[in-house]
Amino acid sequence: MHYVALLTIVDAELNAKFRPAHLDYLDKLFKENKVVMAGPFADKKGGMVIYRADSAEEAKALAEADPVVAEGARTLELREWNPLQFPLS
Repeated sequence: MHYVALLTIVDAELNAKFRPAHLDYLDKLFKENKVVMAGPFADKKGGMVIYRADSAEEAKALAEADPVVAEGARTLELREWNPLQFPLS
C-alpha cells in the first residue's frame, strides 16, 4: 500500500537545522524500498513523501520518525493513496 505524507514547514529555522538528517532518513528508506518518491513543493513551504508500507501503522511510524517531523519543524498529514494503474483500458 502507498501512503502520502504532506509535510508543511512550521519552523524554518528548525527545518534548516534538521533538513540534512531528513534527507539522509529518506535516502535510507528509499534503499529499503519504503520510500517511492519525495520532494519539495515549488513554493518552498514544505514537501511530500510517498511511502510504501504494509499498514497504516507502519506508514505512520515511518513518517513520525522523520527528523523534521519528530523535531517539530514540519507538520504531518498522512493519507492512504491508491494510485491508478495505467493504461486504464
